[in-house]
Order: sequence, then C-alpha cells, then structure tokens
Amino acid sequence: MPLVRLPPVPARALGFTPKRRVGLLGGSFNPAHEGHRHIAELALKHLGLDEVWFLVSPGNPLKQAKGMAPLAQRLASAAAQARHPRLRAVAIERDLGTRFTADTLVALVRRFPKTCFVWLMGADNLVQLPRWERWSSIFHAVPIAVFARPSYSTNALAGKAAHRFSPARRRSLHQATRLASRKPPAWVFLHTRLHPASATSIRARTRPTQKRRAASGKR
Repeated sequence: MPLVRLPPVPARALGFTPKRRVGLLGGSFNPAHEGHRHIAELALKHLGLDEVWFLVSPGNPLKQAKGMAPLAQRLASAAAQARHPRLRAVAIERDLGTRFTADTLVALVRRFPKTCFVWLMGADNLVQLPRWERWSSIFHAVPIAVFARPSYSTNALAGKAAHRFSPARRRSLHQATRLASRKPPAWVFLHTRLHPASATSIRARTRPTQKRRAASGKR
C-alpha cells in the first residue's frame, strides 16, 4: 500500500503552546523609513520569527532632544512602515517606564515569559553599543541579530562588542534560523542586501522645505 501522509497535529491540540518568536527593533524612528521595514522583513525571513516589533523609544539617551519629533508623531511614522500582518509599532518603553535597553529587555522577558525575543540592530549600532548603559548585559538578556549597514560592517565586526562576544557568535545561516531558541549570549551578523535609507538624510532633505513654508507662513 502507498504511504499515506497525515496532516500534522497542531501543537495546541496536544496541550503544548509553542513560544512566540519576536524580533525587537528599537530606535527613535525619527522618522521611520523603508530601511527599518527592510531590516524587519529580513528578520522575518532569515530568523524564523513570528513577529517584529518596532520599539519606538520615548527618548534616546545618546541623542539630543533638539530636533526629536514628539513620541506620538514618531510612533505614527513607525506604524506607517509596519503595515504588514507580522509587524507592529509599539511604545512599550513608555508603558514600562524604562529608559535604557538593558532595563527594557529585562522587563519584557519578565512580562512575556512565553515569548522568545531577539534584539535586532544595524551594524552602526553594534559599533556604538559599548556606549550604551550596561551594554554587555544586553548580550546576556536575549539573542541578538546584527544586520549589515553601508560603510559600518567592517568597523562593527572589528569593534569592542564583537570582539568581546566573539565566542557567542553563530556564523551559519542554519544557526541564524534557530537563534530565537538559543540561550544568550548568542548573536549573528547577517551579510544581507543593504538599504541606503537613513533618518538623518531624510530629516536633512525635509528641513529646507519646512524652512521655506515657515518663511511664507504656510503649514
């Protein structure tokens, strides 16, 4: 007789609820742009994630408040880029009352014990990570996925953070797909297709238009 392939039994039918795998892409999103969505979609594809959250920060301790749009505006900007069934824009740090990423991750792991989180960031943030508050504890909180960024990748991989946690780096794509289930510290560097967008360049392009409107009295 030919082998009959039965449909798989849903895990919940067996009394087992699998953990959600959620990527956390933190930032000011001032404004959010296609580069953020690009990283989120790459994370869904290469890391086997169920969702990616755009974690819109109330205020970045390393950035000046001058020129920073209000949280509601930045959250709306992130929501516009998160128009995808598996992407979400949230301001959960405001609700948690946390300011630093290290504290946010501890609070999220405690609040969502059935969720496997992965911290997502570009290579530019890996370069400056040692400037973050208690930065090494971030590696011990959740697995980390770093995405290549134009002109930053070489310095990122030669930097202090990458060097200190070199033994925890997972180098194969197969290991990347299982990153969410890894016990930290564990991290990957994904040499994926680069995206040129940056919030800094977007603000620089829009500033002259805003000045012209202000001069003419238009809104």
